[in-house]
Order: sequence, then structure tokens, then C-alpha cells
Amino acid sequence: MIGWRISLRKIAVGLILLASVFAQRGAEGQKGKAAGAKVSGAAVYALTEQMLAVAPKRFNGSPGHAKAEQFIREHFAPEAAKGNLEQDSFTASTPAGLQSMNNYIVRFPGKKDGVVVLATHYETNWPLRDINFVGANDGAATTSLLIGIGQYLRAHPPEGYSVWLVFFDGEEAVKEWSDSDSLYGSRHLAAKWSQSGVIGKIKAYLLADMCGDKDLNIDHDANSTPWLLEMLTVAAKDTGHAGSIFKNDTEVMDDHLPFKKRGVPVLDIIDLDYGPPTREHPEGGYHHTELDTIDKVGAKSLQISADLFLEMIRLVDLR
Repeated sequence: MIGWRISLRKIAVGLILLASVFAQRGAEGQKGKAAGAKVSGAAVYALTEQMLAVAPKRFNGSPGHAKAEQFIREHFAPEAAKGNLEQDSFTASTPAGLQSMNNYIVRFPGKKDGVVVLATHYETNWPLRDINFVGANDGAATTSLLIGIGQYLRAHPPEGYSVWLVFFDGEEAVKEWSDSDSLYGSRHLAAKWSQSGVIGKIKAYLLADMCGDKDLNIDHDANSTPWLLEMLTVAAKDTGHAGSIFKNDTEVMDDHLPFKKRGVPVLDIIDLDYGPPTREHPEGGYHHTELDTIDKVGAKSLQISADLFLEMIRLVDLR
């Protein structure tokens, strides 16, 4: 009987250890689902360098603007071949007269009925066209970030909602920021999708703007949808980036507003605290100046932003 009891005890201990191993593997599996395969921040940084080399100044109507559009199209040639790259051309009435603009939409079909939109703008500021303003963080880095996410989605097609990448033209004011002189591309596309019924299919709209800042801390934007702000808190915790969000409270006028006005859940992933503040630029001394250069952008920050976007997609799918 003693020997039998000892055997039972050994079996029980063995079963406990085995259960512990499976539990640990399960926890690691859940963690793996949150982290998953990653977009490389270093690769996105390299893309930013490449974009700035071919299209440093991208104000509307410039040779660099056309080259930036070509840069986007070339990176999505496989999607274009499948009919999943759309050039959305329109004419905008601006203080400088009529200007031809182009949005680009890249579609990655999913398995669920609905769409998660990831958006950014690619052009540089028209009023700064006569200075050496290249917009490394303000446009180039986030354009490259979405290209990098697109390359990831090409290799890892969405299992949940479809993911659409949108590259907006005309985010910047042509003369002075106002409701009518700004957000040309997003206002146009929101109206177009509202008329076609696409707007009702959008489960979440996630905007990337100025989130390549080497000293990254993503703002808590009052113009973003509360449940998406809460979800970003979860995403930051899941990915180990809780220290990189919500240091500052802001109320940002950005490319998410035309969609918010039409009832779409929106989130602006943006860091307006870009460089030391000055009298001319209290929101950050690099913003809209010649100092917005590649050395102010960080591969680590682009990694954080990429991780957050991919985790947000996963969490929206689960909602």
C-alpha cells in the first residue's frame, strides 16, 4: 500500500507539472498572439530615407509630389495587379486656385464583413515650398510606416476584417489652416464613401501622423473615439509600450475629423510634442520647419508605432 501511495503521489505531481507546462505554453501562445510577427522599425526607417531621397519636397504640383506618388504606387505593384490599388483623383478649390490631388487606397481583403482603415498623408506643406522643408516626420515617416504595414499584410493577409491603407493628399493648408483650407483629401474621400455607402462598413479608422518622432509619446486626443483610446491603452500594454502613450492631452484637427463627423469610430495616433517648443512653434520646435529632418526620426519609435497599429487591428477584430 505504501508503494502504491508513493506511485499515486508521483503520478499526481507529474500531472501537475504537465498541466503547468501546458498553461505556460498557453500563456506564451496568448502573448504571441498579441506580439505576433512584426513590422521592422529599422526597415520602415530605411523606407523613410528612400522616400526623402526621391521626393524630399512634396508640395502639390511639384516634381517631388509626383515622385512621392510614384514611390507609393511602386511599393504596391502586387496589389495594383490584383485590382486592389485605387487612385482617387479629384480637383480641390484652394486659396491658390484649383489644384489636382490624388488619394491612394490599398485594399487587403479579410474574412469578416467590415473594414479597418489605416491612414496618413504624404504631401508636404504648400506655404513652406520655398524653404528646405522635407517633412521627414510630418508625412514621410508615416507614409513609409503604412508601406511597411502593407508589406506585412501582403505576407500575412487579414484573418478578420479587411484592412485598407489610405494615403491622403492635401492634408496641409494651402494658405492658413481653416475648415475649408485643410484636410482636402480626407474631406473628399469621406464624402465620396458616404455617398457610396462604404462609410458604414468601417469598423475603425486609425490615423498615423507624426509618430516617427525619436522622442515618441502618443497624445491622448480628445477628438478620438473614447473606446478606441481605451483600446490603445490595452494595445500599448499588450505590446510593452505603455510608457509611450498619453503623456499629453490634445485636441487635434487632423484627417480623422471628416470621418468622425460621419459617425466613424476614429483614433489619431500622433505626437504633437515634436522638439523643444519655441514662440513661433509652441507645439514643438521641429514642426513645420527645416529641422523636420531624418535625424529627428527614430527606428525605435517607428517600431513602437507599427506594433501598436498591428495590435489595434487584432483587438478591433476581437471586439
